[in-house]
Amino acid sequence: QVQLVESGGGLVQAGGSLRLSCAASGRTFSSYSMGWFRQAPGKEREFVAAINWRGSTTYYADSVKGRFTISRDNAKNTVYLQMNNVKPEDTAVYSCAASRANTVGLPGIQSMYDYWGQGTQVTVSS
Repeated sequence: QVQLVESGGGLVQAGGSLRLSCAASGRTFSSYSMGWFRQAPGKEREFVAAINWRGSTTYYADSVKGRFTISRDNAKNTVYLQMNNVKPEDTAVYSCAASRANTVGLPGIQSMYDYWGQGTQVTVSS
């Protein structure tokens, strides 16, 4: 069993930056693929970014490509989402997810992930 705890959310002005963290419990974190998803009010949860077990391959939604960066530190059992040049439309609850697969074949598909965190709120003011 893996437990995921997100942190780093908050209120930020448009154009600013924020770094989210997702701390995982368990010894097998380094073998998992990790993803970030977000859900805005009244909308369905959507894919943001994903990273494979070694951190050698990353995936991004078109809406965040070039602005957000996903990374991981397996020694700290933590995955990060660096958010730069944020926009009001980035406002959402951001959740991290873990897949037992080393590399997720379809990183944008929620059913590919086995464990989910509770989420952290990110609010971008204009």
